[in-house]
Amino acid sequence: MWYITCHFCKETLRNSVKIICRTTSVAANANKSNELVLLGQKYGTDDWTNVTPNIIAKLGRNLHVQQYHPLSHLRQRIMNYFYGQFRNKSGTPSFSIYDNISPIVTVEQNFDSLLVPKDHPSRKKTDCYFINQDTLLRAHTTAHQAELIAMGLNNFLVIGDVYRRDEIDSTHYPIFHQIDAVRLRTSQEIFRDVKDSENLKLFEHRGIESVEKQACHSLEAVKIMEQEMKNTLTNLTKTLFGKDVQCRWVDQYFPFTHPSWELEILYNDNWLEILGCGIMRQEILHRAGAVDQIGWAFGLGLERLAMRLYNIPDIRLFWSNDAGFLNQFKVDNPNAHIQYKPVSIYPPCTNDISFWLPGEESYSSHDFYDIVREIGGDIIEQILLKDKFIHPKTKKTSHCYSIVYRHMERTLTQGEVNKIHEQVEKAAVAKLNVIIR
Repeated sequence: MWYITCHFCKETLRNSVKIICRTTSVAANANKSNELVLLGQKYGTDDWTNVTPNIIAKLGRNLHVQQYHPLSHLRQRIMNYFYGQFRNKSGTPSFSIYDNISPIVTVEQNFDSLLVPKDHPSRKKTDCYFINQDTLLRAHTTAHQAELIAMGLNNFLVIGDVYRRDEIDSTHYPIFHQIDAVRLRTSQEIFRDVKDSENLKLFEHRGIESVEKQACHSLEAVKIMEQEMKNTLTNLTKTLFGKDVQCRWVDQYFPFTHPSWELEILYNDNWLEILGCGIMRQEILHRAGAVDQIGWAFGLGLERLAMRLYNIPDIRLFWSNDAGFLNQFKVDNPNAHIQYKPVSIYPPCTNDISFWLPGEESYSSHDFYDIVREIGGDIIEQILLKDKFIHPKTKKTSHCYSIVYRHMERTLTQGEVNKIHEQVEKAAVAKLNVIIR
């Protein structure tokens, strides 16, 4: 997916507004086994709780606002683009910035407020990190759209860390960073520069939804909004990747926008999707009180763009404290042309693990990935499901995984890898009820 039950305060700083909801305390377990303390707040746990200590330990790191971090440079470049592109009559930036909202949200915020169907797979425990049945770590910064709109905001960027249970390889990590944007406009604003616009309206009654528009919208309003949005995002892409970058628009589906698109760029002779966008579902705006406006929105992942911009080969590097990595980005100008150069290349160690899955119990590879990540941490480079086998007589299913171990800052010995691998086997047996082959 493209992817504020907290009370927040505002502060104006350098023409931006920040919602401050985090605390500086490190997330920790409470004394009671049925409670978690996350960012200074207590939360009850239940059968839905699947957030792991490894994930909890990274809450509050805020890489996107860490000085000289590559994600912070990219964040600043995108902010500067919107500051320059959209200004009000007084000359001040129209877009406000929210880059410090707590990542702990309700199911209502993350799904219901965005019209995500009850049976959508993104709601499952296998996809998200739940604190309890009603609360989770946000899967996208889009989770804050409705509440910000309800506050009366009509042009804003939300930037922050998001959490998803996903594959493990050089481009996937359970935590990444996302920018989500919303722009709302009234009829007067949309048709201001249109000749003979007296009879043009934002909405039409008894309309029919088509591939071009929602039933409630007029085609004229949607086309003007679509053109502004696509021009804005195409120019943003050219600002980041250069004026000669090749772009194309691809029709897409998102629960919270229609029509919807993905923007792709030609990168190393392949088309790479870099963001999702669309005309916001009017029901979302209506529920939030913006009944006389329509809007466009987009979401993009910072890591995906930064890896291409800076030639960073492995997503784990963003979490590295290695000076050899971080010092390459220690520049004051966020627009500086930087191409990451490996300080050292350390060899990988690969161990396989095979086990029979539990017979009548549910099993998810993501549960196994979390166990491996929890024990091995960031020395886990990749996990590959290399083989599936169903026994012809017992009908039991077997999985074989290859686990690639590689430290980002030193050479691992096979001996220490074997010890970690043994811990993974024991934990898989204990927690997943599998039988090692």
